[in-house]
Amino acid sequence: MEVLDPAVKSVWTIKSILRWCILLPVCATVDVTFFFSDNTTFLPGLWTGLLIITCSVWTLIVPKLRYRFWRYELREEDLFAIRGIWNRVQTIVPLRRIQHLDVAQDLIEGNYDVARLVVHTAGTRSTDVVIPGLPYEEAVRLRDTVRDFVAEHMD
Repeated sequence: MEVLDPAVKSVWTIKSILRWCILLPVCATVDVTFFFSDNTTFLPGLWTGLLIITCSVWTLIVPKLRYRFWRYELREEDLFAIRGIWNRVQTIVPLRRIQHLDVAQDLIEGNYDVARLVVHTAGTRSTDVVIPGLPYEEAVRLRDTVRDFVAEHMD
């Protein structure tokens, strides 16, 4: 089975930090509000401190674990992916059910030259399968290989 590009750990770390930074002003506001209130049992900086500790642990550990447990493989008739830290998910996408394919890259992924292959399948539930953290060239190659298979077997 194939592994993701190691650069995806940095991408996930940066995205995690950005998400946590949204909560930091909220916690700081709560701390400042309680500091100036008449509540004498409140410890100043408690919520902000807890958030910083949680953010640090989450940001340092989770991207490495996600990377460790993400695998994919393009097989003869399907695309197989395994992912999940606490809840292991095995996904099999029959190549014949694929509707269209996207190679997606946001600003952070672009800086690390990694991309996501987004596979859109027929159906009504869970119709998108995303393979993250591929080197850009690999994502394009994988997309083209799957596209060629689908075009060949549609005739």
